[in-house]
Amino acid sequence: MWFMHIYDEGGGGRTLTMESRGNPATEAKLVEAAVKLFSQKWYGIVSVAEICREAGLSNGVFYRYFDGKETLFRRILGSVLDLIRANVDSVSGSDARDRLRAFARSIVEVSERHPDLIAVFREGQYRLFEYEQRLVAIYTRALGTALGREAGLPEYLFALGGIRFCAIRRSLHGSSVDLDSLFSILEGGLFRGLEFDTSMVFGGSASPLPLALEESARERLLRSGKRLFGEKGFFETNIHEVTDGAGLSVGAFYTYFESKESFYSELIAQVGHEVRTFIARNIEREGARELNRLERELRGLWLWLVYLSMDKNCYTIVREAEFVLPAAVREYYGAFISGYRKNPEGNSFPLGTIDEGTAIEFLLGLAHYFGIELAFDESPANARAVVETIGGYLSKGFSDYL
Repeated sequence: MWFMHIYDEGGGGRTLTMESRGNPATEAKLVEAAVKLFSQKWYGIVSVAEICREAGLSNGVFYRYFDGKETLFRRILGSVLDLIRANVDSVSGSDARDRLRAFARSIVEVSERHPDLIAVFREGQYRLFEYEQRLVAIYTRALGTALGREAGLPEYLFALGGIRFCAIRRSLHGSSVDLDSLFSILEGGLFRGLEFDTSMVFGGSASPLPLALEESARERLLRSGKRLFGEKGFFETNIHEVTDGAGLSVGAFYTYFESKESFYSELIAQVGHEVRTFIARNIEREGARELNRLERELRGLWLWLVYLSMDKNCYTIVREAEFVLPAAVREYYGAFISGYRKNPEGNSFPLGTIDEGTAIEFLLGLAHYFGIELAFDESPANARAVVETIGGYLSKGFSDYL
């Protein structure tokens, strides 16, 4: 057996320590090479041979340390969990407010110091969901310690959904995220002083998107691709399967699309448009009073969950695209951000000094991680009750516990 631990030394850089019956320096080369490649490419297209070339070692040497690529991948994911656990467990403070701020800061700083490891884990949580579940347990326990009370799924989603998304977007995509604004949201909420009527959030009915009575060849291809990419993944699906599913020839595919990648990019844009359209059409209840800003946000979150329950393929397509076509996914989220900024209320959050961009990223993160719970966990616990509890936190943050 070999054991690898990644830890921070004095809060600074990464150190790899290994104990094995082989050469620790050789094992470290393989791990470092794998981290570099997995952080830049999709796991499915990185080969053992490529890892060995990057490490300057022969293929035979690899199998003295690992019995396959997945074993190495899992080793890295486990080490990322160790790194994060060590950082959040070291959080301290004189009171709950100080501990909460230190907790949030530690998550952002880990992403900033180790973007390669975070990028690898982002794919790992998608491919091997048990590692995401283990990370959720680590974060939930540490959040409870910071607050001085037990934390559950609503507390995790409100705090960590926003923090994790903001930290990753700031580290990997250069998004502008203001730490003081994050602290303020956690401590006092986003929609301060607002209350919500559950009948306005959950009541009424939702109209599905219009269904075309007759599809064009292009639309048939997109529908076939959405199903196949959602079920099998991008690399496991070939163009022949897409065209067979649409009842068309391969030649027809290239009449409309230059490549598999351009086809996938259009699918991502279509998915985003469909989600935004569904939510926009159903956000207001016919014949009911106008929703306040908090009610709109909660109803939008609920409609997002409703949509996912009808079409999980849309979520898996976007999640995989984060590693296959990151530019297309940046545009996907950019469209949601633009939608927030075009809100007829001008996104006039009762925020005081909270940065609008940070607030929007926080809300996107809340929806994103709630989506993970719904899309990959087959039995999300009491989704409606979770949304209601999150509503309370969006109104006043963790102020009751600080």
